[in-house]
Amino acid sequence: MGATDPLHQQIESFARYLADERRSSARTVETYIRDLRAFREYVLGQDLPADASKLDIVALRGFLSSLFRVNQASTMKKKVSAIRSFYKFLLKRGVITKNPASSLRTPKVPKSLPRFLTVDQAFRVMDSPPKEETRPKPLQARDWALLEVLYGTGVRVGELASMNIGDCDLAESTVRVLGKGGKERLVPLGKSALEALDAYSPHRLGLLAKAKQGDPDALWLARSGRRLSVRQAQNIVRRHGTLGAARGDLHPHAMRHSCATHLLDAGADLRSIQELLGHSSLSTTQRYTHISVDRLMEVYDRSHPLARDKDGRG
Repeated sequence: MGATDPLHQQIESFARYLADERRSSARTVETYIRDLRAFREYVLGQDLPADASKLDIVALRGFLSSLFRVNQASTMKKKVSAIRSFYKFLLKRGVITKNPASSLRTPKVPKSLPRFLTVDQAFRVMDSPPKEETRPKPLQARDWALLEVLYGTGVRVGELASMNIGDCDLAESTVRVLGKGGKERLVPLGKSALEALDAYSPHRLGLLAKAKQGDPDALWLARSGRRLSVRQAQNIVRRHGTLGAARGDLHPHAMRHSCATHLLDAGADLRSIQELLGHSSLSTTQRYTHISVDRLMEVYDRSHPLARDKDGRG
């Protein structure tokens, strides 16, 4: 069956709805439609009706079951979300009168403690790019500033990559961050981040001056003078994680976790950290307390008299 079957048309209509009416990000649209096209391929392969209105819960579960063995629970959760959103759209548009996806259950994602750097490791990562005493090159100055801002503010890598030069107010020591759902927040910049940004500023202008098609609005620039991508930012963090702390697996999200954990350890309250990180729910921020509580228990076991046995031993 060709690409004119009803299911194909329904998926394309859903894509337009996400982009035009819901104003979903390009990445969200791409992810949803990729999963739905895989669903269509499954339907065609099983010789099922290529029409969402003629597919029942058995067909939906069959598709998800075919993916379960090769996908983690977190990935399966996203695929279930795509199917549910698609069928809600069809119900809203009157294509179906009953939603078979409403009874689909979202697989539980096992909670894991976020990986984070020790304070000493974080300092070594910050020190990885050469500083002013060795006259850093433009990209080294950029990397230093990028790492300082990531660790100092706890922003998401997508938020970092989308920063514009106009978002930074060095006089007020703040940066405006555009978070999830288009929500803006002001995040303070610490002394180290301000110093690094100040050192990067002339190098950024130099990158723009040499670029054929630079992005004058972007704060973080690639060698080409264009806006630094999320993938490029991830690679920078990974490279300096390896050089500074022997952490080749270091990811920007681990820098975010490290920021939150170290703030908690220093006595910051959860509400303040929630505002800083842009969490909509305090329960999301509370995940970080597990780490600090574990560390607190270690200190307690080593130090508190009640944690020792009667012979005075730990």
